[in-house]
Amino acid sequence: MVLSGCGGSGDDVTEPVNPEPEVTYPDFTDVVALGGETTTYDAAASGHGFSTPAPNLTAAELELHLAGDLGFETAFTTAPNLEHPDLDGLGPVFNNADCNSCHQRDGRNSTPLIPVGETRVKLGSDAGIFLRISLAADEPCIEGTPSNNYCAPIPVPDFGGQLFHRGVLQARPDWQQNHFGGQADVYLSYETHQVTYPDGHTVTLKKPLFEVENPYDAPGETKQSANVTSNLLQDDVLMGWRNGMPVFGLGLLEAIPEADILALVDEDDSNQDGISGRANYVFDAVKAQDGDPNPVSLGRFGWKANTPSVRVQSLGALRGDIGITNPLFPDESIVGTSLHDSYLTRTGFVDTGSDENGAPEADAAFSDSVVFYAETLAVPARRNVQDADVREGARLFSEINCSGCHQPKFVTKSQGQIGGGEMIAGLKGQTIYPFTDMLLHDMGEGLADNRPDFLADGQEWRTRPLWGIGLTQTVNPQAGFLHDGRAATIEEAILWHGGEAQNSTDKFMELTAAERQQLIAFVMSL
Repeated sequence: MVLSGCGGSGDDVTEPVNPEPEVTYPDFTDVVALGGETTTYDAAASGHGFSTPAPNLTAAELELHLAGDLGFETAFTTAPNLEHPDLDGLGPVFNNADCNSCHQRDGRNSTPLIPVGETRVKLGSDAGIFLRISLAADEPCIEGTPSNNYCAPIPVPDFGGQLFHRGVLQARPDWQQNHFGGQADVYLSYETHQVTYPDGHTVTLKKPLFEVENPYDAPGETKQSANVTSNLLQDDVLMGWRNGMPVFGLGLLEAIPEADILALVDEDDSNQDGISGRANYVFDAVKAQDGDPNPVSLGRFGWKANTPSVRVQSLGALRGDIGITNPLFPDESIVGTSLHDSYLTRTGFVDTGSDENGAPEADAAFSDSVVFYAETLAVPARRNVQDADVREGARLFSEINCSGCHQPKFVTKSQGQIGGGEMIAGLKGQTIYPFTDMLLHDMGEGLADNRPDFLADGQEWRTRPLWGIGLTQTVNPQAGFLHDGRAATIEEAILWHGGEAQNSTDKFMELTAAERQQLIAFVMSL
């Protein structure tokens, strides 16, 4: 616009143009070292991006880490193994024979695929997914006490708290018809639906469905059978499906000060952003073994924050998923059930979960090394940090409040204990960016398994750390996302977010197609 000067000089004056506002990016935009000094920079492009030891370990610590690596990949066999007695003890029922099968290359397991021409697939030796089981309670458990078993899930009579779909030879009474059958057969199928963006673009989402058949206590029976007799198939049995998750960076998450996690709890949603967050308090087997009169700790690990430490998580899986007893969990997972008792009678030898000297099948040295391994895997560095789309995606990630649950930054403790033991020196005082608040959030009906776990209800899940997520399918191209692997892409995972995350999901859907790709590019850079 041109104006004449008031003094009649005839000079032209150009109206000033407002400058574009300066874009402000979140503090985490340029961060590369997500794991502080435990970050690795040279494995990102390989299939072993999650399998590198933390670079700040001492020589002695590295030796212990490598011993744990060997144990993590050890495939156990049925007892007795006279040639390799250190490998025996598998089962008698289990989900996999080694840790790596559920955490492939220390990442996520492969999502089961339905064979062409079939409508479902039976879970077998290649499945890293399994079902948690429990009985429905009469009312929600509000506070854990000895009288209510600290709000622990109620075991299914004669089955326990986890469904084992595999077994050693002769595990079942009908073993001649089910040679390697576990407690029951589990079949997986999928149902799909479409989500449509305002711009007309559609995405197909799939949800896994599980059918449990042929339980050992009523062979051949299904939920549709007349007069169902199996304890497993009763209407009050709850089932929640679980996928193996990455195991790197766990020691750092364990070293986050409890007070810093609890400071993020906002059960009343004081800032009115729709996000609250709750802590889960769970039974702590380490405290119980040490004689603590109140063996309860903050839940940090597991999909519902249902385990308190790397030790409990690792050794619980060793005993549970594989059937290998250890110093923290010295009894077989199905001890006291009729399946266990009949197996001992049928096989003619006593496999009580102990070796020939009466000790657990995994000794203290093996157990300690596997725990140390899980605590000291390096966190992969970010990639493409200076890419313009990645930077803009970081801004959008913050703008639509994904960071409301995926809390970017913590600083680990500088001293003290974690998981019942002295802190590893290399984990102390580290500035880390895991992108999780470690809390429970209601994620809506779409993701609900409707199965409580300690204080977590059937719609609540712990915020999953995002560090390393962009390498998930580099490490394992067949891996999926979310607690059951249903999402094949980051976009699908975002679209499943409901409940407390619904506002952010709605805002994501309102972005342009280019902006959505920028946000995904940021997440993939982590």
